[in-house]
Amino acid sequence: MAMEAPAAARNPGEIVSVELIVNAPDQMRELGHRLAKLLRAGDLVMLNGELGAGKTTLTRGLGAGLGVRGAVTSPTFVIARVHPSLGDGPPLVHVDAYRLGGGLDEMEDLDLDVSLSDSVIVVEWGEGKVEELTDDRLNVVIHRAVGDTTDEVRHVTVTGLGERWATVDLGVLSA
Repeated sequence: MAMEAPAAARNPGEIVSVELIVNAPDQMRELGHRLAKLLRAGDLVMLNGELGAGKTTLTRGLGAGLGVRGAVTSPTFVIARVHPSLGDGPPLVHVDAYRLGGGLDEMEDLDLDVSLSDSVIVVEWGEGKVEELTDDRLNVVIHRAVGDTTDEVRHVTVTGLGERWATVDLGVLSA
């Protein structure tokens, strides 16, 4: 897999970030699978990127890596899906905030704050909508060539915010 990663910041309070290049959908799923190994109950992952960037594909890899039940599909029309763990890991709560208005009000109706301590919550299109849930979160931004549907290359930036991510080596995602 052709991925690149600069060294991550190591000082508490600093932003921890890694930039990756993903060349195909199966590599995006594999990235999700590797990312799942870093996640634990209580983690919030925000996925942002253009339509078709690979947010749901990444989440499929997360689901496989977490060992959850059910096919991970886009929850655009149901807003949220819960995938219980098949083992002793946390369930995956997969939210698509695309159709929701701005702010936390509509998100509060989903009771994500109740699920957060026991689950891994992944929110597609979460920017500007779920940041108030926790200071500790992982932001994943996926960039793709807009208008060129044949280009599979994605530039992925994974940024850890808060104490939870200050000591996590995101560089392992580039392996």
